[in-house]
Amino acid sequence: MNTVATERVLRLAMAAGLGGMIMVGVGCDSGSDAGAAAGDGGAATAEAASDAFVVQTVNYPLAYFAERISGGHCQIEFLAPADGDPAFWMPDRDSIVRLQSADLILANGATYAKWMGGVSLPTSKIVDTSASFASAYIEVEDSVVHSHGVGGEHSHGGTAFTTWLDMTQARAQAEAVRDALIEGHGEHADDFRANADALFADIDALDAELVAVGESLAGTPLIGSHPVYQYLSRRYGLSLEALHWEPEMTITDQNLAELAELREGHAAGWMVWEGEPTAEAVAALESVGVRSIVFDPAGNRPDDGDWLSVMRANVEALRSVAEGG
Repeated sequence: MNTVATERVLRLAMAAGLGGMIMVGVGCDSGSDAGAAAGDGGAATAEAASDAFVVQTVNYPLAYFAERISGGHCQIEFLAPADGDPAFWMPDRDSIVRLQSADLILANGATYAKWMGGVSLPTSKIVDTSASFASAYIEVEDSVVHSHGVGGEHSHGGTAFTTWLDMTQARAQAEAVRDALIEGHGEHADDFRANADALFADIDALDAELVAVGESLAGTPLIGSHPVYQYLSRRYGLSLEALHWEPEMTITDQNLAELAELREGHAAGWMVWEGEPTAEAVAALESVGVRSIVFDPAGNRPDDGDWLSVMRANVEALRSVAEGG
C-alpha cells in the first residue's frame, strides 16, 4: 500500500475510535477500475478505495460542478436525501462519519447547510465556495416558519443562500471548486483546468441568456412561490415578490386572498414555482388570471437531467413569459 493510502487508512482508523463512532468503508467512483480488481481477493479493491480522493458537497450544484471539473478523478458524494431541501437537511450519524472522513468538503456559504455549525468537521478540509463574494450576500427579513419535505420547520430569514442562481456567482463557486481540487489532488491539475473551462463556458452562456431575458421582461411583475429567487432577481433585474407556497399544496380561499392582497401593489400575471405544481393549483391560479411556470433552483439532484439541463429549462420558462406565454 502506498504512502497516501496508508495515511488515509490510519486516519480512518483513528477517527473510528472517537466517541465510539464506527467508520464506514468508502468505495471508488463509478468511473474507476476498482470493480475489475475485485476478483483479486478484494485486496486491490481495498487499496483503490483508500486511494480515492473523496469530495463531499452540501448541495447538488456543488456536486455537479465537482463532477464536471473532476472528470472522474475524484469520488464526488452528495449525501442529502432526494425528498427534501438540502439547505435544511440534518445528517444522521453515518452521514457525519462519511463527512468527517472526506478529503475535501465543499460548502456553499451564505448560511446554507446550517447543520455544519453543530457538527465537528475538520476545518482544514472545508472550502467555502462563495467566500469571494461574501460582501454581496443579500440579507432578508422573513419571520414565517413553515415546513416542506423532510427538513422540518424552518424560516428563510437571514442570509439568502441560493447563491448559484446568479450565474456570475455560480461561476465564482465553480472556480473555487476547481482551485480546491487542484490544491488537494494536484496530479490532475491540467484535466481540472480544462474541464473547468468547459463548465465556465456553459455557465457564461446561461448568464448571457438570462441577461437578455431579464431585459425582455423589462420589470414585468412576477410572484415567486417561495423566497429563493433573491440573487436571480438582483442579477437579471426581475420584479419578483415571494409567497411561501409549496408545489404540492392545495390552494385554499385563504391562499387566494393572500395572493390578491399581494397583487394589489404588484399586479403580477405569473407565478414562478420552484417545482412542478399540481394541476389543481395551476387551475386555481388561472381562475384569477395568474399563469404558472417552473424555475427550479436545483438545490437537489433532479429526477431527470442535470444542473445544466435544469437551468436551460429555467431560461426557456422565463423566456416564455417575456414572449407572452
